[in-house]
This record gives sequence, structure tokens and C-alpha cells, in this order.
Amino acid sequence: MSWHPQYRSSKFRHVYGKAASKEKCYDCVPITHSVHDNHFCAVNPHFIAVVTECAGGGAFLVIPIHQTGKLDPHYPRICGHKGNVLDIKWNPFNDFVIASCSEDATVKIWDIPKHLLTKNITTPTKELLGHTRRVGLIEWHPTANNILFSSGHDYKIMIWNLDSRESVLSNPVKILDAHKDVVLSMSFNTDGSLLAIACRDKKIRLIDPRARTVLQEASYKSHRANKVLFLGNMKKLLSTGISRWNNRQIVLWDQNDLSVPLLEEELDGSSGLLFPFYDSDTNMLYIVGKGDGNIRYYEISPEKPYLSYLMEYRSQLPQKGIAMMPKRGLEVTACEIFRFYKLIPTKSLIEPVSMIVPRWSESYQEDIYPLTTGGQPAMTAQEWLNGFNKGPLLVSLRPGSGPVNSLLQLPESEPPVKRPDPNKSQGGRMPPEEMQTKSEIKDSRNQLKVEERLPNNKHMCPSNGFDVFECPPPKTGNELLQMFYQQQEEIRRLRELLNQRDVRIKQLELELRNIYMDTGRY
Repeated sequence: MSWHPQYRSSKFRHVYGKAASKEKCYDCVPITHSVHDNHFCAVNPHFIAVVTECAGGGAFLVIPIHQTGKLDPHYPRICGHKGNVLDIKWNPFNDFVIASCSEDATVKIWDIPKHLLTKNITTPTKELLGHTRRVGLIEWHPTANNILFSSGHDYKIMIWNLDSRESVLSNPVKILDAHKDVVLSMSFNTDGSLLAIACRDKKIRLIDPRARTVLQEASYKSHRANKVLFLGNMKKLLSTGISRWNNRQIVLWDQNDLSVPLLEEELDGSSGLLFPFYDSDTNMLYIVGKGDGNIRYYEISPEKPYLSYLMEYRSQLPQKGIAMMPKRGLEVTACEIFRFYKLIPTKSLIEPVSMIVPRWSESYQEDIYPLTTGGQPAMTAQEWLNGFNKGPLLVSLRPGSGPVNSLLQLPESEPPVKRPDPNKSQGGRMPPEEMQTKSEIKDSRNQLKVEERLPNNKHMCPSNGFDVFECPPPKTGNELLQMFYQQQEEIRRLRELLNQRDVRIKQLELELRNIYMDTGRY
């Protein structure tokens, strides 16, 4: 049967992968020899963290992102675990806080100094003691601040609230034990209200983490899932694993019905694990093979055929693990839409690979850089535990957009005019005409100050980093809802500003009336 591909318009048909030059790689890095199915590295706009090989416990390196080239063999490490480090994750809302879990059944939180490391760090900021066996996975909540999930080989997922002042936490706020085997993968939906897990018992479960109930369960005999991933706001799940014939495959699921998959696609007969990554801004899916150098990427659509193959980045250097840079750390002037950091243990090398959209213009390409998740939490840990759900705060990647300012700077109120003392003599008083003239001059100066501040405030009003007066129309339901909340907040602040002005006007009228009454007595 012949295959006739249909033409499909897409901005990302010609996306290509570009490996960094030797000078921009990280060389002589002692990458761990562990065979655990994890990434073994994590990256943010300031640092790259890598699990390293060492004797007498577990350790990992934290390297400044711009410190490329050969690494000093005596470079300081983060070494406080008694067993091998199995997973590390940066706090999405604090680039100087990282969490690590280990075979010693503990989870530790570390504060990384802003200056270069000069000695080993052995004392964590917080230590989480609750698991009875080794902890293999940790995940930060995507929108709530200081909420951490940890999964261990004791078949439990524990939820930790790190807002506590205690340095050692032994009681998690919630424990999920709906599964009876080791959890291989965890993934949150956009607002963090749902958790998808892939378990060693060949089942995929959709869990409400606060209610600790299983909402959906997939038990598909012809697919053994290893990794599961939420696809943004598309209400779909994607899992990677092995088919009945031991071929690597990817499977697409409907979030509301996990009984039968929407799509199955077999890739090849290799034995390495498949790591999925999804970019909700571009609707692109990246499939990275462990043990090979290939990165396949697809475009996801909400309707059939759901999955559209774009291209494949190929390299002869096999990757042991891989990390992705958050969107706020990309180089938008080069039309970079995604960046991977490959661990290549055969060469003790970390190689950045950029996914680039070919464009002739060097100006900011707004169509490929929609509003994206920023580095600020949408709510506190206690708000999420109390049942609130909020989507992530969005920011613009346009260069020079400035820092986020969520508060409207109101004009400073002038000190109240002192009432004249009627007991003083007329010689020490100011004539009524001069008082009126001075009051008019002061009011005019206040008005000028307010008018000078208003244009600056207009650009400082947004609470999520983009200008409501010059923003593109919303493209998704999440963006529309975010703009609606922002407009409501803006209306509330403007009402407060008007109320303060009305109160000030009444105060000035009352003071003028009192002045005229005092002068009429004389």
C-alpha cells in the first residue's frame, strides 16, 4: 500500500538541531556510572547540575552555566548523601535551590551560593526523612511554591511542604500509596491539580494528589510504559515504553479515558529507554533515546492524526542522560526554541544541543515565542493544600521587557496642610489670596507628578510580565483565563487609585473651607 503524505502548514517543519562547539561544552566531567533510569542532570539559566562518580557516598556537581571548557578535577562538590544520588531537580521558582534524592532513603534541599563554589557543601538546608527504602524520583510542583513530591522503592509517594522552618522534616503532609509497585515516572498537568504516574506493574494511573484517589487507570497489555508525560492543556497523556514485540514505542492517551489509547507508534528495536519532553508553547514533542544519539521531534495537534513527525537529530555520541533548559534561559535572538544538555560518559562531556527555527531576520520572532511560564509561583504551598488551583504566571521572552512588577506604584500623598492657629496675631498670618494661590500651585504640582508617573505605571501594572496594552490575542484557554484575571486585578487597582483621589479631594475641600471660616472671624 502506497503512502501519500498530506501537506501540512507548520512553522516548525524545518527545525534543526545544532550541537555546540567544543569550546562551549563542559569537558572532563566525571559522570556517574549508575544504571538507574533517570536523567542524572538538571539545568536552569544559572547552573547545570550533574550527578558525579565518587567513592564513599553520593555527590553531584553544580557548574555555572557560562563556565564551559575543561573542569578542574578538584572542583567542589555537593556531597552530603551516604548513598548514590539518583535524581536531582532545580526549584522552578528559585534558581539557587536544588533538591536531591539518594539510595540512603533521604531527600535533601541545598542552597547554592551565588558566587563560585570554593569548597565542598556537606550540610543541606533541609533534610526529608520519611521513606524506608531508596528514593528514586523527585518532582517540584509546577505552580505552588515549596511543594515537593518524592517517590521511593517503598511504593509510596510523599508530598512535602518546605515552608516549615524546621531543618529536618519527618512527617509529609500527604502520602500516596494507591500503587503496589515502584513508580517509574511522575508528571503534573499545567496547574498541578493532577498527577500521572507510570508504575512497574505496567499500569498508568491518573491521581488527584490532594484527595489521594485514582481517577483513571490504564492497563493495556500490548504496551509496557516506562515514562509518562502530560501534554500541556490538550487533556492528553503520552507514554513511552515497550510493545508486545519488545520494540520501543510511544502511545497517546485521552486524559478522560485511559481504557484504549488514541494512537500507537513503534519507533525501533533498540533497548534503550525513551525520555519524552513536551514544549507547550510550540506544541512540539521531543523523544530522546537513552544509549543512542538520536532526538526525534514531532508536532502535536488536538485532532487526528494527533502526531506529526517533523525530523530527527542524529549524533554518533550516545547520551546517558539529558536535561532541558527552561524557556527563560534560551537565546531568542538566534531563534532557539529548545535546548538540551547531553551527558556523554564515553568522553566525560556535557554537550548542549539547540533546536533552532531557521529565520532570516534577527529581530524578535513573536510567533514562535508566545507567552511562557515564568519564574514566579502562582500561589503558596498552603493555598494549594487548601484546594486552590492556579495556572502558571506567564511572561514574555522579548529582550528588554524588564523585570516583573506586580504592584501599581501609587503617587505619594502630600502631607496634610496644617490649619492656621487662630490664637496667633494677624501679622504672622498669610493673606487669604496668597493662601489660595499657594494651594492652587501645590495642587497643580501634584497633578503634574501624577501625570508624570502614570505613563511609567502603565508598563508596570502587569503582574505576569507582559504589557496588557500591547499584548497579542490569547491563543489558548489558559492564556484567555490569565488575561481575564489580569484585567480584573487591573480594574481593582484603578478603583483603589480613584478612591484615594476622591478622599484627597474631599480633604482639600474641607481644609479650604476651614481656612475661609478662620479668616472670616478676623
